[in-house]
Amino acid sequence: MGKSSRVQNARLAQVRAEQAKAEQRRKLLIAGGTVGVVVLVVVGLVFAALQGANKDVAGKAGSALDQASFAKLTNVPASALDTVGAGSSSNPPRTIDAPALTKDGKPRVLYVGAEFCPYCASQRWPLVVALSRFGTFNNLSTTYSAPAPEPNPNTPTITFHGSTYTSQYLSFTAYETATNEKSNGNWKPLETLSSEDQTLFSTYNAPPYTQTKGAIPWLDIAGTSIQEGASWDATPILAMSHAQVVTALADPSTPTGQGVLGTANVLTAQICKATGGQPANVCTSAGVVAAAAKLQ
Repeated sequence: MGKSSRVQNARLAQVRAEQAKAEQRRKLLIAGGTVGVVVLVVVGLVFAALQGANKDVAGKAGSALDQASFAKLTNVPASALDTVGAGSSSNPPRTIDAPALTKDGKPRVLYVGAEFCPYCASQRWPLVVALSRFGTFNNLSTTYSAPAPEPNPNTPTITFHGSTYTSQYLSFTAYETATNEKSNGNWKPLETLSSEDQTLFSTYNAPPYTQTKGAIPWLDIAGTSIQEGASWDATPILAMSHAQVVTALADPSTPTGQGVLGTANVLTAQICKATGGQPANVCTSAGVVAAAAKLQ
């Protein structure tokens, strides 16, 4: 082979080597670019998720409960309550061994919930019906549970915030700890438990007194029993107005009547144990007697 041919072949080998290195660099750049894109996509998704979790949420605003609806809610016909008995109620109060809970010499009922909570939203209806058999509410207002993506979004309900209750038979204390609006990922605080009630809540809202720790709604009935969570399926009222809900209570054949009035009778039966069976006309009524069989 001549000298010129050897030089030409050497140059050709050098060119091919440089081309191979260039191709390798190109593949590495493509691979690196792909990884970079994937990383950016993942980071973007995580950022979006965090933004979604922390974004502000404005729940539906309520108003004062109109007088007609107030009258229907706090004066449910005794015949409807007696017809329903325990109805479709579930998850009754559980008897506990604890010191008596009283105030001003009367048995005390302590409620802890929050306006965003859909299970609190469903449970307030029967609680108002039950307590109205022992005393009188004033200044009840309407509200809604939190919007989607929360469970049972925008459940129409009553709030105890701003209300008062008087009774010759018992005392009632209610806390709505947060609104149905979220700011920076947290529900806006509304009411704070007293130190004494916080101790009760922390002590008796945990196993073995409840199935889970810190659940709401939570109810302590005179230190005789604890009730956590909802006791009826509120699905039928999700598309209703507040006025439609209270109207349905007069008809014991409706799912709303079966759930709300049945639960109200069960709660009434438990409260009657704390009041010594007073008032007698309530505690000996057919609906309350039938519902008492549900007590644990």
